[in-house]
Amino acid sequence: MSSSHPPETRIHVGQGEHHVTADPSVMLTTVLGSCVAACLCDPLAGVGGMNHFLLPDGAGAGTDAGRRYGAYAMELLINEVLKAGARRDRLEAKLFGGGRMFDSLRDVGMANADFAERFLRDEGIRVVGGSLRGAGGRRLHYWPVSGRAMQRGVNDTVAPMPVMPPPIVESGMVELF
Repeated sequence: MSSSHPPETRIHVGQGEHHVTADPSVMLTTVLGSCVAACLCDPLAGVGGMNHFLLPDGAGAGTDAGRRYGAYAMELLINEVLKAGARRDRLEAKLFGGGRMFDSLRDVGMANADFAERFLRDEGIRVVGGSLRGAGGRRLHYWPVSGRAMQRGVNDTVAPMPVMPPPIVESGMVELF
């Protein structure tokens, strides 16, 4: 059975990474919790990319450690997309992630989401879609040449944990499974 579409190439963008392409067969993927992924596309130039950052800001910009931080990750992505032929005035952004993962800790996801929106607004890049904040994680698929994105909650593909029997207690010992 032949198809008129070329085979799709999946590229995973991990924490602190980014990827830019003009290849229409490429789909970028990532899994986000409190992290944020910014997806940029110039639909006329047919080029786009994605980054994945852990924290809005911190020490280490300009080093490998700096890639984990929003300001550095955003600058890298924007510059790489422009080098690949995009024009700043045509860039369209979609933002994903920033989920609240733990009730007892500082809401890192909210800080990441706030940072990403503020950064793009200050850079004059319009946000045309996405999904920020909320509870839990999400799996993201992004086609950078067209700007198409698809998101799913990570729990939709995870099988429920089996119910474990209570530990067997013998002479004060606990057997763990």
